[in-house]
Amino acid sequence: MPSTGITCLALRRLSCQVHPLQKFLYSKLRITTTWVQTPFDHYTHPCQLTWFGSLITYRSFSNKSTNSNFDTASRSDIAIASEKMCDEMSLYSAIEPRSSGFLEVSKLHKIYYEECGIKDGIPVIYIHGGPGGGIGDRDRRYFDPEAYRIVLFDQRGAGKSTPAFSLEENDTWSLVADIEKLREHLGIEKWVVFGGSWGSTLALVYAEKHIDRVLAMVLRGIFTLRKEELRWFYQEGASYLFPDRWEEYVEPIPEEERGDFITAYYKRLTGDNEEERLRCAKAWSKWEMATSQLRVNPENLSRCADDIFSLAFARIECHYFVNKGFFDSPNYVLDNANIIHESGIPVTIVQGRYDVVCPAKTAWELHKKLPNAEFYLIEDAGHSAKEEGITKKLVEACDKYKTLVKV
Repeated sequence: MPSTGITCLALRRLSCQVHPLQKFLYSKLRITTTWVQTPFDHYTHPCQLTWFGSLITYRSFSNKSTNSNFDTASRSDIAIASEKMCDEMSLYSAIEPRSSGFLEVSKLHKIYYEECGIKDGIPVIYIHGGPGGGIGDRDRRYFDPEAYRIVLFDQRGAGKSTPAFSLEENDTWSLVADIEKLREHLGIEKWVVFGGSWGSTLALVYAEKHIDRVLAMVLRGIFTLRKEELRWFYQEGASYLFPDRWEEYVEPIPEEERGDFITAYYKRLTGDNEEERLRCAKAWSKWEMATSQLRVNPENLSRCADDIFSLAFARIECHYFVNKGFFDSPNYVLDNANIIHESGIPVTIVQGRYDVVCPAKTAWELHKKLPNAEFYLIEDAGHSAKEEGITKKLVEACDKYKTLVKV
């Protein structure tokens, strides 16, 4: 980050379209703008951040009183605030669902879903990560609500879906069937399919199974659940880059069981000891939350304080990994990608260069299977969709596909 005279002036995004002054600042001066909750107070308001050497001055433009006397902050803290400002600027304005409900997909499971945007817009389905991650308010904001009919849902056992963190009747092919049931329930013929991380896995296998229902695909942080991908992140590989966070991950597992962390965790996450189950769920979840961005983001880590989130995230992820994704072959997702290629549907792949959760090698291999896909390797990003370059490309892709003809 430069050491002299860069100023970030935060301006509210006034509508779904980028404000002209914002566009000028961003394109000409590379200054990012938005309203943000800064680390220095408890309000969301315009502020000015100016870099001077190793310190950064902070000046509020709000008339509201604050609970903070900070005039300076560490470069690390302000970098996180700046990244959030950049990320926020790229997204559409926050919106609320215009409808929501629960769809019974089996005698046991009901999945929560919601719709945003306009009812006669281009349908798009947002497929969350994990498995077990659930949807959030931010996930609605990649899509122009004046052009899209935005559908989001919590997969079995995740988010608001019931029963919470259930592993029974919870597998990849049940989720694919759930997506189809949801499409039929909403009366949608075809839709754009959007997914990141595990969401990219599920998006790909859904498209491979129901290619006639897909208008286009937007994929991020590609994951195909192969043995080498799981070993890299959960056994040996990413541990070399985050040794401090790795210690917290391995701590709950006895030395004699550390030759297979996934199996050892699964034993505890599905065991009868509730205290140990929650402890392991939090350790498992913190490991991924800590490594998903180039800089450790406290907001990600704070999600692990929620017991229900940690239990759903860790239990369901581990369940899928132990069962090898419920695929018939180790390379199932890539082996069947030719179905997508031969269909001719447009595909955009967005991948962080320094993604340690789902390394870029898998995304590159998918691109070779889908040579006509738009492929963007973001040089200054990790795994998270919350990083500026990734967010920007995802929104750009969705803006491009909003001109597709609805079927």
